[in-house]
Amino acid sequence: MNARAQDIYTTFAAPIRRDAGPGAWTIVVMPGSGEVFGTRKPVKVGGTIDGHVFEATLLPMGDGTHMVPIKAALRAAVGKDDGDVVTVHLDRRFS
Repeated sequence: MNARAQDIYTTFAAPIRRDAGPGAWTIVVMPGSGEVFGTRKPVKVGGTIDGHVFEATLLPMGDGTHMVPIKAALRAAVGKDDGDVVTVHLDRRFS
């Protein structure tokens, strides 16, 4: 990701969600993210999920929130899946 990271400090807890069907994304929805980031556009961030480091692009959902995509390897590392609550800490913003 971009070397010009901005330090941020945002923590929230939310359940992991997965839509039905093949190829469906597994996500966590960040409440109030439009206000936190000041945009409804994609935002590149880094931080931890249940203490495991990750980087991702948060994608707008059209309602003032963003979804945080959770890759299978990260879900396996934290030992959680659809319906389980995770704690997300964002400490870097790349865009």
